[in-house]
Amino acid sequence: MIFDRLLVNVNAATMVPKEGNGLGIIENAAIGIKDRQIAFVGAADALPKDYQAGETTDCAAKWVTPALADCHTHLIYAGDRAAEFEKRLQGVSYEEISRAGGGILSTVRATRAASEEELYELALRRLRTMLLEGVATFEMKSGYGLDLATERKMLRVATMMRDDMGLRIQRTFLGAHALPPEYANRAVDYIDHVCNDMLPALHEEKLIDAVDGFCENIGFSRAQMEKVFKKAKELGLPVKLHAEQLSNQGGAALAAEFGALSADHIEYLDEAGVKAMAAAGTVAVLLPGAFYYLREKQTPPVDLLRKHGVPMAIATDHNPGTSPTLSLLLMLNMSCTFFRLTPEEALLGVTRNAAKALGMDDICGTLEAGKVADVVLWDIDHPRDLCYYFPRPPV
Repeated sequence: MIFDRLLVNVNAATMVPKEGNGLGIIENAAIGIKDRQIAFVGAADALPKDYQAGETTDCAAKWVTPALADCHTHLIYAGDRAAEFEKRLQGVSYEEISRAGGGILSTVRATRAASEEELYELALRRLRTMLLEGVATFEMKSGYGLDLATERKMLRVATMMRDDMGLRIQRTFLGAHALPPEYANRAVDYIDHVCNDMLPALHEEKLIDAVDGFCENIGFSRAQMEKVFKKAKELGLPVKLHAEQLSNQGGAALAAEFGALSADHIEYLDEAGVKAMAAAGTVAVLLPGAFYYLREKQTPPVDLLRKHGVPMAIATDHNPGTSPTLSLLLMLNMSCTFFRLTPEEALLGVTRNAAKALGMDDICGTLEAGKVADVVLWDIDHPRDLCYYFPRPPV
């Protein structure tokens, strides 16, 4: 067996659970890489006797994991919402701010006004910060345009970043994010515009990998989202959904009906919705940054998700209004402290399960032969340290 590169004297958390070993830990491991793919991972003494390596790296008994995946971000936008943060501290609710024309719509105004080049530079700055924490797979949503020209602009930026950086970036169309001002009180007409004009055009231009929406009392109804999902299915696009963040609208069950990759937020999810997700194989994406930033009190139904075997992923939900964090490592800690996940569950949530939430689990998310060779070497004593410490980049 011939490797381009061989990592030795290393401890590996493969994220391939085995009985009594949820993180798939292999101490004194070896990892062989060939043509940017993992060709061998296992105990060092199991290496083929006839192996050859172009380059061998002694990892000094440090730990490796798969590169992390952030499966829910809104990285592409202009402006900020610091003034709204101050208002919330004075007692104004997120819903009140949204209904007064703030919230998502304030970011829409700034994003519409920004050039493609400006959006690219702003997003690249954010992405580089996340790379320092070992993140190499991203989801990037549109949804701050709410018109065809700006949604196209955002998705083009995501495409350029994918191609320029050589990273896996899922481009998610979030046209059903909020009602734009030109469609005030005309939600039905706007959803028709999303389905009949925006989705087909952007799909034709090969700018969409998945379709998302905001199913909420301040977003779009279950029936409206069903219409969007039917169009996505017609075009052969996978779906996901912002669901049950502020109330139970039955969004997660709807997403499951369409075989959704994920239902995200889900603080108000009930057992019927959990069962539907379990049957569909839909991942529950937990977003502790938004929970913290909005000072929510209701936590996701983690015990029900465990009971019914729904895989849980963790993401930053980076956005300017409700989760302005660029630290996926901090989300590991928050998912344990706020939602009471175990470190094992949290780590699987930013690797194996995050990849599944993107439909990329056949490519990345674990250290296995045939997967991409995105490997992070950590200066830690044990993988749980990534959940224990407040964020520091020990990469």
